[in-house]
Amino acid sequence: MEVVVIPNHRAPVVTHMIWYKVGAADEPFGQSGMAHYFEHLMFKGTKKLQPGEFSTTVRKLGGNDNAFTSQDYTAYFESIAVEHLEKVMKMEADRMQNLNPPPDHYASEKKVVLEERRQRTENDPRGLFYEQMRNALFVNHPYGIPVIGWMNEIEKYEWEDVKTFYDTWYAPNNAILVVSGDITAEELEPLAKRIYGSIPPKELPERIRPQIPPANAKAVLTLRDSSIHQPAFTKIYLAPSEAQNPQHSHALQVLNEIMDGGATTRLYKSLVVDQKKATSVSFDYTSNALNYSSISIGATPAEGVSLDELESLIDVEIQKVIDEGVTQEESDEAIKRLQDEAVFARDSVAGPAMIFGRILSTGGSIDDVEYWTENIGLVSPTLVQEVARIYVNPAGYWLRPPVTGHLLPEATQ
Repeated sequence: MEVVVIPNHRAPVVTHMIWYKVGAADEPFGQSGMAHYFEHLMFKGTKKLQPGEFSTTVRKLGGNDNAFTSQDYTAYFESIAVEHLEKVMKMEADRMQNLNPPPDHYASEKKVVLEERRQRTENDPRGLFYEQMRNALFVNHPYGIPVIGWMNEIEKYEWEDVKTFYDTWYAPNNAILVVSGDITAEELEPLAKRIYGSIPPKELPERIRPQIPPANAKAVLTLRDSSIHQPAFTKIYLAPSEAQNPQHSHALQVLNEIMDGGATTRLYKSLVVDQKKATSVSFDYTSNALNYSSISIGATPAEGVSLDELESLIDVEIQKVIDEGVTQEESDEAIKRLQDEAVFARDSVAGPAMIFGRILSTGGSIDDVEYWTENIGLVSPTLVQEVARIYVNPAGYWLRPPVTGHLLPEATQ
């Protein structure tokens, strides 16, 4: 087990996190949503604990706990007074190896997950639409499958499937322990060795991820729905993650900040403030992933502006970056904002645990976290211009064309 300790002695509390290096992209074919469903089951009892007793115990000790699942990891955390850390570690180690949900809870939790999907996706045309857009972009890759899974596949889970998933992936040698707060490495080490060190490791399968094939045809998805009252435009581009290409990822993060880092940055100032062609606009690059990442550009048009016109105006702003570059002042200011945000994000107990866990479980290292502010400071305006040309070029030259989405009100008769 990899162990990270982040001392912070301002208050006698800690955040204890276990990050398992398994997520939705590691699920067996035909069992989408298994990782997320299993996250739910981890609270449904062991040979020692009754269903729900884990969270009830944490709350009685004055703490809080939760969990979350992504394409690449599943994480469980507890924020607790440091005096109760050992208790929490023992409970976490218990469910790492002794999960034992009663059959009625296993069945009822499936209904909970189905209802969650129904509320968040099936009953929301936006959710279904953006789910389909990602599926069209991540062709031949599990990132195109929603983390929560497809409804028809969730319904078919059997306990044997879930148990196989647990037995395959949940082991100390597939986990990262991150503890942030009022503790030192010298204090945590004997606890970790005694509590987690006694759990036998497992032979883990290789995390094989397919390549996304190249393509030429552009995909444009259109959805009309009576619940949509305001048209919306979205375009998603394929991009490298920080794990795939750190230098380009850092430059894309700076480009993101230049295009959409506040009211004075390029897209908002041009389209919303100056031209008044949009009521909102966004440029969002996500850097953390074990494999591919994406850039999502979205906007809501002002009255009388079509989605095609809005797309053209966004392309004009991107083309300006490609043709003319960005100024040194823009680059410096964007980098400074990113560095400040990174410092503020680590100025807490839980924040650093989240940052280290997310980076380490998506192919990064401790040095990637520790030297991130320095590395982002090395990004030049020339490199920002170059990544714009490579990854969001309106003229093309992509590995795979972007997916464009038009969300529209239902047509009037």
